[in-house]
Amino acid sequence: MDTAVTAKKKWWAGGYSPFNVSYGKLMMWFFLLSDAFTFGALLISYGTIRFSSQSWPDPNEVFKSFPGMGHANLPLMFVSLMTFILIMSSVTMVLAVHAGKMHDKKAVAKWLIWTIIGGACFLACQAWEWTHLFHEGAWWGRNPFPNVDGTQASTNFTNFFFTITGFHGLHVTSGVVLNIIILANVLKGTYEHRGHYEMVEKVGLYWHFVDLVWVFVFTCFYLL
Repeated sequence: MDTAVTAKKKWWAGGYSPFNVSYGKLMMWFFLLSDAFTFGALLISYGTIRFSSQSWPDPNEVFKSFPGMGHANLPLMFVSLMTFILIMSSVTMVLAVHAGKMHDKKAVAKWLIWTIIGGACFLACQAWEWTHLFHEGAWWGRNPFPNVDGTQASTNFTNFFFTITGFHGLHVTSGVVLNIIILANVLKGTYEHRGHYEMVEKVGLYWHFVDLVWVFVFTCFYLL
């Protein structure tokens, strides 16, 4: 039988994909692509409003607090810590995927635990930041921060900030939950029985996507 025909039959039977990747990975890439469009639309909308406005709040003034430091003026230090934590969790996710390819069950579990801890710490930091801004009077429909030129700012800044960072936080929460489920399966030996740790790799793709999106969110809200 012709090789191409055989490959096609195996593809429909679930054996191979035309892109030399598993069906699960292919669907994860499709999902991430659609999610990228959603984040892209939100960030483009923000950028359009941001740069069509004559003035905008200074992020160095808005994000200058640090937990336990009272009224210290530490511009962007806390969000830099948040970013470092999330990037390090991406590193531990890479190590978990690599350990899975080596079929090292203990290492997979160890690095997944560190990834979960990193994600949970990031969410805790975001919860503190939201709470702090809320106490300062910031929320959807409320913006207590003046523009750089001293004029009264619109609520566009806070509306976009809480919407986009909240949407990203929801993704981080989903990633932590998925990693906990995967960790439970690793400890039960599910993937050892299957003979591969592809689920770890698929969840890893999602986690790296969430980290990458944060880089754009960080740039748009905290640096520009």
